[in-house]
Amino acid sequence: MLDDFFVRAVVAGIGIALVAAPLGCFLIWRGMSFFGDTIAHAAILGIALSFLSNISTQIGIVIMAILMAVIVEYFKDKGQAQDTSLGVLSHSSLAIGLVIISFIGPMQFELTAYLLGDILAVTRFDVMVIWAGAALIFGCLIWRWQAFLTSTVSAELAHASGLSPKREHLFLTILLAIMIAISIKLVGVLLIAGLLIIPAAAARFLSSTAESMACIASILALIAVTAGMQMSLMLDSPAGPSIISCIVVLFIVSSIINALRRRA
Repeated sequence: MLDDFFVRAVVAGIGIALVAAPLGCFLIWRGMSFFGDTIAHAAILGIALSFLSNISTQIGIVIMAILMAVIVEYFKDKGQAQDTSLGVLSHSSLAIGLVIISFIGPMQFELTAYLLGDILAVTRFDVMVIWAGAALIFGCLIWRWQAFLTSTVSAELAHASGLSPKREHLFLTILLAIMIAISIKLVGVLLIAGLLIIPAAAARFLSSTAESMACIASILALIAVTAGMQMSLMLDSPAGPSIISCIVVLFIVSSIINALRRRA
């Protein structure tokens, strides 16, 4: 079945959608929608540094993402506004990463693939890595769901429950970093935040509990991946942008349903 490149792309996209949407819910609940962009932009710097040090790009992305999370927490403790620190880190890491890449050598094609994604080029090995990473993230989300939720709702409540909000946030960031590391070649740095945030934002209109929001977000992401891939096949459009475009349509539909339900 995985001999067909289109089937491999759909299977890989489904694996990413299953975990990206629940992670996006936590970003929305924490008021950190821009955090996904920051980690994605930091991935470019991680990729550049991994080329310089001859290590796996996935490892470089995870290390840089964790470093960014620690820096954000440091700025927060110093009283710096969170959106300001995220904006500075996001654009500075992207700019520095692109400058480093320009000195490494002719990487134009590879850079474009990282920026915009190339889901149709995934191999069997890529599919196995994606599903292994997705299984790890999904298992951790189930294991730490209540702890993540408690620390998101209230830091004081988390402390009263014997939890460390900073530790839970760092753990969540590691899961986010792993997700971006295994999916960056599929939808690209410029679009990965859309896969994280938009399904969760659409599910918010259609859900009444945290668990239902995460489940609905995953379902919407799955629909968008399959519809986007079909759209790409029929119209010969880029696969990554086609997937995000379908997610946007689902967001508009859920907004209309929410508005009609309020009127009723």
